[in-house]
Amino acid sequence: MAKKTGGDAFDFKDAASHAGPLLVVDDLHTAFRTSRGTVRAVDGVSFEVHEGKTLGIVGESGSGKTVLSRSIMGLLPPRDVIRSGTVHFAGHDLTAMGDTELRRIWGAELSMIFQDPMTALNPVKRIGVQIAESLRLHLDMDKKEARSTAVELLRSVGIPSPEQRVRWYPFQLSGGMRQRVMIAIALACAPRLVMADEPTTGLDVTVQAQILDLLADLQRERHMAVILVTHDLGVVAGRADDIIVMYAGRIVERAPTRTLFADTKMPYTKALMDSIPRLADPSGARLNAIGGRPPDLIHPPTGCRFSPRCQYAQDKCREIEPPLRTVGSPDHLFACWYPLVDGVSTAPAVPVSITTNPATTANDVAANDAAPTGGTTS
Repeated sequence: MAKKTGGDAFDFKDAASHAGPLLVVDDLHTAFRTSRGTVRAVDGVSFEVHEGKTLGIVGESGSGKTVLSRSIMGLLPPRDVIRSGTVHFAGHDLTAMGDTELRRIWGAELSMIFQDPMTALNPVKRIGVQIAESLRLHLDMDKKEARSTAVELLRSVGIPSPEQRVRWYPFQLSGGMRQRVMIAIALACAPRLVMADEPTTGLDVTVQAQILDLLADLQRERHMAVILVTHDLGVVAGRADDIIVMYAGRIVERAPTRTLFADTKMPYTKALMDSIPRLADPSGARLNAIGGRPPDLIHPPTGCRFSPRCQYAQDKCREIEPPLRTVGSPDHLFACWYPLVDGVSTAPAVPVSITTNPATTANDVAANDAAPTGGTTS
């Protein structure tokens, strides 16, 4: 494979020798200006990702997951967006780079698998051309070499008869095969970090498992880091090293995967777990749902943002915002005044009934309108 090229702004050789965390996100804020006010879609998020590791980012639609991933990549629209904080990748500050510099990194060192391949893929270009584009741009391959590599990439992601399908258009492929093409494009230049934004959306459970297994196999082969964004804790349960749970633009719990499932602290995280269907449930059993709606991020509630929906909420929860803190294990952080212990709340009073936030989730609408083509905002 040809050597990646670049100028002074981002030196690939220096990046490859970088020690420490591969990705460092520090106090990242992303907001959208709308006619109703400012939507604070990502509100002070910090975390690290190390080489070869998998980080799961989990939360309901509207929690800020997709805005966070696009903000890290620098894929937000140029107008009506307010962003602060820093994102360092391999020691380089991505937030200080312009579009020209970022284009040299996208695909080559940092790539993204979008949640809707039908809109992310160009419908009027053959899939082989779309795969070859980054190969020719970043690896200086000629047309023949790029096409041959595209065939091998299609073969590596499990697409049968790749020599034939390399000439197909996206509409000729099934949803699962289109998602495999997206993975092939994302991995074409052997990036060090891949962000997978709901990579199995719209696929049946069998194909979902195939896609996730494929991504895990390719990750092990290439020793790349992966950020897996999903609304389903079940998806990341056996696939992520660490998990971040987001709610209303903020991290509400963060821990190694085993710790999170064995010792859940945040009632919101517990509610997400309870909503996962289980094989042991009787046929026809109703799924557990979280009552209420996510808050309007133009006018978020005071105190804990989950308090209007939390059955354990106290006056303190509604008045004072809980910090992201730890008790005991230093790598298990949570934002709750009355964390769960063995699945039971430490709140002193009798649980109150859940109240429904009547406000519509205007933050979802505004963020979706502002998001670039390639997937919806969540």
